[in-house]
Amino acid sequence: MKSQGFYEWLMTQRKPEDADEVQEFANAAFFDSEFPKQSQDFNEISKYLEESGGYLMSMQVFDEAWRRFLTSEEGL
Repeated sequence: MKSQGFYEWLMTQRKPEDADEVQEFANAAFFDSEFPKQSQDFNEISKYLEESGGYLMSMQVFDEAWRRFLTSEEGL
């Protein structure tokens, strides 16, 4: 079991200036009150973003964020 959920991890990626695409995603997700914050399911979050994540420039950004999330969990 992961010690930190995806949304919780994503919030650690927020950066107000000179942000990369994942950091911009984190900045936008912070203001999304409907984001599935408790979910740790890739498919559930992906489906939500496809249907409601208009702030996400590309689903590849989510894929990259998920990859970084999984990599960060391996380091624990």
